Parts: sequence; structure tokens; C-alpha cells
Amino acid sequence: MSETLPQAAGNLPELTVSEIAGAVKRTLETAFGRVRVRGEITEMKLYPSGHTYMALKDEGAKIRAIIWKGNAARLGMKPENGVEVIATGRITSYPERSEYQLIIERLDYAGEGALLARIEALRQRLLAEGLFEAARKRKLPMLPRIIGVVSSPQGAVIQDIKTTIARRFPSHIILWPVAVQGEAAAGQIAAAIAAFGALRPGGPVPRPDVLIIARGGGSLEDLMAFNDEAVVRAAAASPIPLISAVGHETDTTLIDFVSDRRAPTPTAAAELAVPDRIALAGDLAQSGARLGGALLRLAQTIRLRLDRAAGSLPDLPALLGTARQRLDDRAERLALALPNLVTNRRAGFDRLAGRLLHPRELIARKRHDLDLLSHRLATPLRGSLREHRLRLDALAGRLETLSYNAVLARGFALAIDQEGNPLTGAAAARAARRMTIRFHDGDVAVQTTRSTPLQPSLDL
Repeated sequence: MSETLPQAAGNLPELTVSEIAGAVKRTLETAFGRVRVRGEITEMKLYPSGHTYMALKDEGAKIRAIIWKGNAARLGMKPENGVEVIATGRITSYPERSEYQLIIERLDYAGEGALLARIEALRQRLLAEGLFEAARKRKLPMLPRIIGVVSSPQGAVIQDIKTTIARRFPSHIILWPVAVQGEAAAGQIAAAIAAFGALRPGGPVPRPDVLIIARGGGSLEDLMAFNDEAVVRAAAASPIPLISAVGHETDTTLIDFVSDRRAPTPTAAAELAVPDRIALAGDLAQSGARLGGALLRLAQTIRLRLDRAAGSLPDLPALLGTARQRLDDRAERLALALPNLVTNRRAGFDRLAGRLLHPRELIARKRHDLDLLSHRLATPLRGSLREHRLRLDALAGRLETLSYNAVLARGFALAIDQEGNPLTGAAAARAARRMTIRFHDGDVAVQTTRSTPLQPSLDL
């Protein structure tokens, strides 16, 4: 029996897995090109390489998506799980897993996300201007006399604020009624904040010490008035410390960033504005008790120190009696000492007077001594004078021999200039305009010229 071979399956080409995957990839990229896909971000994960992997899903499907590291700075928003977005990019496939995926180039908020994008852009701009700086925050007054409230006159918000302030620390409240949602709300809120700040202290309408900007919870669209730029700038420019209490605890609006304090609820804002009088009274009583105890302990310590010091002091009456007795004793001894002193001094003078010589005897004795001394000195003194006179005559002779006056007496003359310096040559004599010729019996003034011999001057 012969064996029959199976026939070929038509004319279909035989393709590899890689060829099929490449064909699918080209088909996807050609058929779709750039697309915009709306969905909720899920399964987002940032890898160490800098690439972000995620998925976009809706009620019926899910698509893988990738944000390459180079596109992360140009997305337009920061991706987060649970946020609905509109992703712009291109469809491609990943052959190794047989998956198609979206390469994201841009992200935008979808629906409510569009409002969030606008709020975020305004927040970044105001942040760059420094309106959110911590240095701008002011301290709230501890005991405000007047509290200004910007809120709706209807609803539970103003009632909660009134009740809380009345319970904690009753104060005067001024309500500026405004719409807290809708098209007109932002303008009314900004105008109310500016009007409160423009009030003068002591005017017909008193100026508040603190402001509360409040409304209840709501959707993002309901709270948009408090994200308005005019409202935020009015709050930043307010000269009155401001508390924001918009929405519930999880709600955040731009006015929260510029307010001096942010409260999660209107009731919490009232609690921030005024202290609890019961707690304040308790603190005051406790501080008073501590102060009284400290004063009592200080007084006891000082009294104890005084008692110790008093115990160390001597008996003053006894000291006084001893001093008085010593004074009496010294006075009695002094009365006896003065006459005795005078008597002793007189006796001493008498003894000295007996040993003293009469002045005439003393003068005669001194004269005799002087005569003896004169006789002893006379003989050596005359010999010494004669010896010194001989030496002086010898020196005078030598000086006369060396003096130029002796040379002048023999017929010589000395030429000197106006400063008295001798002219020792003809060149020096010609250079001098005036000179003096000194002879042994006097001087002759002479005026010289360069071309004529020396002539005696007539103005002697």
C-alpha cells in the first residue's frame, strides 16, 4: 500500500513570528499616526532609567502607555494615578510581548482636569511672584475686639462662626455678605476684602482686627471663585491678618496659599480667630498660682537669709556699752596725760638749757676756729695762685706765637669773603664780588671785578 503525501495549504506565504510582529507594527503606526486618547491613569511606575510606564483605562478597555525620559519635561502636567487625562501621542507595538501601546508626548487634564490645569498655571505664576512666601505670613492677634467675616449671609457657615466665637470668646462680628459661587462671586469677594482693609481705625464702621474668608464644601466648579486671581491678590494685599476657611478639610484653593492661616472648616477658623476663654481663664489662674507660689518661696528664702544674718550680728547694746566705757576711760586718761606731758617737756627743756652755751661764747669759739682755718689755708693758696699765673703766662705766649695777628703785624694781610671765609687764591678772589682785606690794625672793604685788578673801595 503506497503512502500519500499531504498537499500544500494553498498559496499562502510562510511568515516568521518577527515578520508578523513587524507587519502589525507598521500597520498600527500607518493607520493611526498621532492620536488623542482619553482615559484614567493607572499602574503608573517611574523606572530608574527615567522612563515612565503606565496604562490608560476606561470602562471597557485598557492600553499600555510610555512616557520617554526626554518627553517628561514637555508633558504639560505631572501624571498621577487616578487622574483622568487626554494623552496625545502615537500608537505602536512591542513585538516581544505582542502588545500595542501609546507613546505619550503630551498630557492634558480631561473634564475637571482642565480646571485643575488652569489653577496650577496660576499657582505657578503667583508662586514665582513670591505671594506664597512664608515671610509674608503675619501673626494673628491674641484677643481681637472685632472680627470681619466675608461669606454668604445664608447657610450654616456664618451661624457656625457666630456660635463658635460666642462660645469661646464673645467678640463683635461684622459680616460682609457676598456670593460664594457663580460668575459674580470672585468680584464681590475681592471687593469685600479690599473694603475691609480700607476702613480707618476709629471710623463709623470699625476696622476688624482679623478677617475670616469662609464657605462650605462643594465641587471644584463651586469653589472656583476662591481660585480667581483677583481674589488671591486681594487677600495677599490685605493689611488685616486673614484666615481662609474654604470647603472641607481635603479641599485646597489658591486663597489658602496667601492667607496668614488656613483652617480646614469655618468652625476651625473661628477657633483660630479667638482663644477659648475657659482655657484662657484656667491658664491665667494657673499662672497666678505659680506666680504667687514663686513670690511666697522668694519671701521665705529672703526671710531665712535675714534670720541667718541677724544671728551672725553682735549684741548692739553690749557693743554700745563697751564703747561708752572705753570712751570714759580714754577721756580720764587724756585729762591726766596732758599735764604730765607738759611737765615732762618742761623738765627736758630745762636740762637742755643747762647744757647750752651763751651766744657770746659760741660766737667767740666759732671766730677762733675760723681764724685757725684761715691761717691754714692762706699759705698753700698763695703758692697755688703763683704757680697757676706762671702757667697762664706760658700758654698766652704760645698762643700769641701761633696767632695770625702776629703774622699780620709783620706786614702781611688776610683776604676774606662776606661770610668771613678766607680767600686763599686769585681765582676765589676774582669770583667774590665783595671782600674784606684784614690788616693787623683794621679791615678795608674792597669791591672786585673780573677784568680789572682789585681796587680799594671808597665806602669804608
